[in-house]
Amino acid sequence: MSKENLSEILQQLQTDDKTVLKSLFQKHYLSVCKSIHRFVKNKAEVEDIAQDVFIKFWEKRKKLNITSSVAAYLHRMAMNEAISYLRRKKHFESEEVIEYSVPNNLYSGEEKLLQNELQQNITDAINSLPPKCRAIFQLSRFEELTYKEIAAKLDISVKTVENQMGKALKVLRGKLKGYLGMFL
Repeated sequence: MSKENLSEILQQLQTDDKTVLKSLFQKHYLSVCKSIHRFVKNKAEVEDIAQDVFIKFWEKRKKLNITSSVAAYLHRMAMNEAISYLRRKKHFESEEVIEYSVPNNLYSGEEKLLQNELQQNITDAINSLPPKCRAIFQLSRFEELTYKEIAAKLDISVKTVENQMGKALKVLRGKLKGYLGMFL
């Protein structure tokens, strides 16, 4: 890529020209995915991270300082995102879900059995979420962070947090549908 071409791309990005982002996405998406796949082996997670790379690239378009090439810059971003993802995943997998217990004398044997079954199903449902989605859900529900705080902590947009929470709640509702009727 020539310096003139790079300069032209940067200028188009500065003027919020989304066609250049689309073009860059089409040209570099596969190589970004391959860079991420070196670290993360799950296809769905690779695709999520790759999309995050392009979203962050677009969000930083006014401040970009690319000296070599767009391909090299995106490759570096992809590697950084993959490493950040692995760090977050390791952090959240090492945390235990706090299990709340109710004194034994408050429940009959059947109620205790149902409570234990429900607790296990809730834990299983949460653990079945994709890692990024699970991390956002846990920060929201267990650490009681706002969407804005979660976005800042994970260096993602608030919209991404909203989307991931919607996804998490939809999955959990589906997996726990049989239990929801008991509480309504």
